[in-house]
Amino acid sequence: MDRKALWEKAAAFHGHVCPGLTIGFRAALYAIDLLGITFSEDEQLVCITENDACGVDAIQAVLGCSIGKGNLLFHMTGKQAFSFYNRKTGKSVRLVLRKPAREMSREETLKYYTDCKQEDMFDVKETKLEVPEHARIFESYTCECCGESTGANWIRIFEGKKLCTDCYKKYDRFNV
Repeated sequence: MDRKALWEKAAAFHGHVCPGLTIGFRAALYAIDLLGITFSEDEQLVCITENDACGVDAIQAVLGCSIGKGNLLFHMTGKQAFSFYNRKTGKSVRLVLRKPAREMSREETLKYYTDCKQEDMFDVKETKLEVPEHARIFESYTCECCGESTGANWIRIFEGKKLCTDCYKKYDRFNV
């Protein structure tokens, strides 16, 4: 798919064009260049994003990383930073957005992020986190309080009953 078609796909997925979408779009393209990756049909590509902003939608649309497939994970630091992992080659890269040299309006920011070189837009760093394991499928249990089905990894035992995390009252002697 050509760049224009990818941009249109990302914008349609996100619902509008904005500087944040452009950040994720450019990060996805840069990751393609640096790691030789393509759209991820399964979990061969993983993205760990450090924010939950507009750019994440572009990464989903362009690279096929998604929460449902288990190859889009959030490591919330509030940074415009994205780590990409190619499971086939073992290569990875962390792209961190550079702050523009001056304050700009929304329109100027959009134009700047659209037109600048990717090398000027992102610092390329080594990934900080190990590539996550493949997504697991867990057995489900019924919460004995609310009756809703919950994955085994989210069940807590309290007074002999299986409870979901919504029904379980955390025990913490320091925050009583």
